[in-house]
Amino acid sequence: MTDTWKTRTKLVHEGSRRSQYGEMAEAIFLTQGFVYPSAEEAEARFVKAGEDEFIYARYGNPTTRMFEERIAGLEGTEDAFATASGMAAVSGALTSVLRAGDHVVSARALFGSCLYILEEVLTRYGVKVTFVDGADLEAWRAAITPDTKAVFFESLSNPTLELVDIRGVSEIAHANGALVIVDNVFATPIFSRAVDQGADVIVYSTTKHIDGQGRALGGVVCGTQAFIRKTLEPYMKHTGGSMSPFTAWIMLNGMATLDLRCRAMADSALTIAQALEADSRISRVIYPGLASHPQHALAMAQTGSGGTLVTFDIEGGKEAAFRFCNALEIIKISNNLGDAKSIATHPATTTHQRLPQEQKDALGITPGLIRLSVGLEDAGDLIADLMTALDHV
Repeated sequence: MTDTWKTRTKLVHEGSRRSQYGEMAEAIFLTQGFVYPSAEEAEARFVKAGEDEFIYARYGNPTTRMFEERIAGLEGTEDAFATASGMAAVSGALTSVLRAGDHVVSARALFGSCLYILEEVLTRYGVKVTFVDGADLEAWRAAITPDTKAVFFESLSNPTLELVDIRGVSEIAHANGALVIVDNVFATPIFSRAVDQGADVIVYSTTKHIDGQGRALGGVVCGTQAFIRKTLEPYMKHTGGSMSPFTAWIMLNGMATLDLRCRAMADSALTIAQALEADSRISRVIYPGLASHPQHALAMAQTGSGGTLVTFDIEGGKEAAFRFCNALEIIKISNNLGDAKSIATHPATTTHQRLPQEQKDALGITPGLIRLSVGLEDAGDLIADLMTALDHV
């Protein structure tokens, strides 16, 4: 890791490895196993593999290792472990550290699959989970006790773009000896420095902005070397959730343009949010970059950007929302985000469909809510597409 390099330089060069052929592009090592020079060397490697030694693709791979070192260098952590998907990263980060009887405090505003892990999976194995209003520091303070093993939250929630004060929650958690695990997907590694603000473990779905092209599933967990190699790695390599070398190669290529893409998307997102806020057909616009967002000051202090997603409410509920989505031309209907292509999602019937209505109501997921992931198209074209679609509501 070269600390003097700026972000864009790290995104292109951090962690690079070259074979004896001196290739310019990152190589894909498509192998499930590795050959040892001798039986003695095989034994030694299974006892403790060296820095550039590998055993089996489920444990590690040169291409995957390049990606892990690059994302760790960007995030500012000592190490990282690449996983098969974002949910493999979330479940691995939580499950590897928790045991029956442990207590977790989590923000209530989470992606549907994250809620499932906390509500269904962890509790099934005897982990106690308490949910709180993530924006309320007093609620965190009341819920976190000396018995709390970990806290978990999305730094910017899906889909209602609610922020959690990372520094504030981390101070409360650390005072009680709890580990702080942050899902940082919406904030992106470009706009957020969660480690500097107190987080211990950072989780990303690399499927989103890091790939940025809608090509592959992936995830990554960033943290201290002790956590990654002594706690997380044994769990991940024995349960099989590691990233494939080909996926790691895709992610490496995505990272080269990550800073450029995220900044361009965020600039367009602000322009679009301002246009939507001025339209009387929209009852509510949620975008942290707008002064109207109740946590605008925290967003500017914590990330310095409103991010790449805009959420808004259409009058008329589900029927109006569906008419709007079906009338879009440039913007596509899907449930991904962070893509070069702009995507509209109706959370109430897709990503958060399994939640009971009272839980949707508590989270602000209304029938007319649309989550817009802003891509790399021209902002003017996207606004025209949105306005035309609104004519069909």
